[in-house]
Amino acid sequence: MIAALKQAVKARWPRMRLRTILFATLFFVAALPGFGAIFLRVYENTLVRQTEAELIAQGAALAATAQALWPGAVTPTAPQRVAPEAPRIDLNSTPILPERAAPAPVSAAPDPLALTAAQRLKPILDATRQTTLAAIILLDGRGNILIGPDGTGSYAGLPEVRAALAGHSSTMLRRNGGYRQVYRFEWLSRAAAIRVHYARPVIVNGRVVGVLLLSRSARALFKGLYEDRGKIAIGILIIFGILVVLSGMLSRGITRPIEALSVATRAVSAGGGTLPEVPQTAAIEIQSLYVDFAFMAQAIDRRSRYLRDFAHAVSHEFKTPLAGIRGALELLRDHAGTMSEEERDRFLANADADAERLTLLVSRLLELARADMSQSANLAETPLTPTISKAADAERSATFDVTICDPGGLAAAIPGDTIETVLAALIANSRQAGASAVTVALETEGDATAITLSDDGPGIAEPDRLRVFEPFFTTRRSEGGTGLGLPIVRSLLEAHGGSISLVDSTKGTAFRILLPRGRLSD
Repeated sequence: MIAALKQAVKARWPRMRLRTILFATLFFVAALPGFGAIFLRVYENTLVRQTEAELIAQGAALAATAQALWPGAVTPTAPQRVAPEAPRIDLNSTPILPERAAPAPVSAAPDPLALTAAQRLKPILDATRQTTLAAIILLDGRGNILIGPDGTGSYAGLPEVRAALAGHSSTMLRRNGGYRQVYRFEWLSRAAAIRVHYARPVIVNGRVVGVLLLSRSARALFKGLYEDRGKIAIGILIIFGILVVLSGMLSRGITRPIEALSVATRAVSAGGGTLPEVPQTAAIEIQSLYVDFAFMAQAIDRRSRYLRDFAHAVSHEFKTPLAGIRGALELLRDHAGTMSEEERDRFLANADADAERLTLLVSRLLELARADMSQSANLAETPLTPTISKAADAERSATFDVTICDPGGLAAAIPGDTIETVLAALIANSRQAGASAVTVALETEGDATAITLSDDGPGIAEPDRLRVFEPFFTTRRSEGGTGLGLPIVRSLLEAHGGSISLVDSTKGTAFRILLPRGRLSD
């Protein structure tokens, strides 16, 4: 089911630019506090708790005043420990009760001491009500109304009053029957149609003698937003400005460099264009991508030129024997009846020699392709002494000698058959060039193992030294040379992290091979 849902989303997912995705993401993240304020009631809950805190503060002050003015009250000692009363309301969990019902009939006459205290407190309560706009009701110790807008009666049945008569303050949320919608989207606010009711006991000489019942409409969300509209507008402008700045930074650091690289990619694929410069404002990863792209483009260009030149050389090398075979076949077809047996055999021998050269060229081309596509063996550790000795023994003869200068204990991180193939090809080249002796010297060079192979042959002419590793270049074409031996050697070594170069020598020819150094296991 999840897979099917993913496929459906992918099928309908719109194509969007990277800058659109980045700006939408930033805008959504910036708008999350607003969504939280409206739908998660984070800000609204804070406003309601603020209303409760204000009622708690008023109730504490008025209760302390009532305790001081209550007839027969003994001045209490100052408490030793500060115990602030924290708000309890949470819009997400506190139930909202129905509107407060009318007071019940009085079951007993009010306490005379309470009536006296009410007369003393009435001016204080009236002044407080005019300033705070909170409804304030004073009840006696039985829950009967002493001061309040509802006249006489009893609120002893209310749960918040019962808690206060038991000596505990209590806060309740109730519906506001007189609520009328003022703002257009006020229906989104849960606190718009409620009142916060707070009951606090009046304790005199260790006994609950009365209850202060305070209530006020909660500071609703949209009213709070309207009252704080200036600060909210400034905050929105600041957030939007930050979004614009961040979007510009992301555009310069990510979007624009990627778009420029995309244009360069299309230009390179079309065979033209120039490599773009690395943008200074781009992210580090994007800059690395530019560098890697430049390396890739240069490698593709080199490979393209190599393939173009290689194809030209292949066509040139195949053209000569093919022309010879075709000419021999035409002569045999047109003049077979007038040719002598000796002429016919000579033409057939020439065609056979050309065909053999074509076969040799194809075989060497396959070897070169395998060398180009071969991969390095990981962690190969080949001891060089037995490998070099095996290649030397295969080429030694009565008229050709191979000397090995080996300090011993050296190894290379390259397969042994590759080393043997390379050395055998170089030694064979020296012998075919007319050398009578070859010296193979081993040494270390930094993190590599160096093999220097030198002979006493006639050497390589100076104009030809720069072309010895070119495919099909050979000075022994008449003797059947293909010019692919050294290119195959170089490809084999480079495929395994090695290299070969032609070095200067006082006599004969010298090649230097660098191999990744290996470590012989104990």
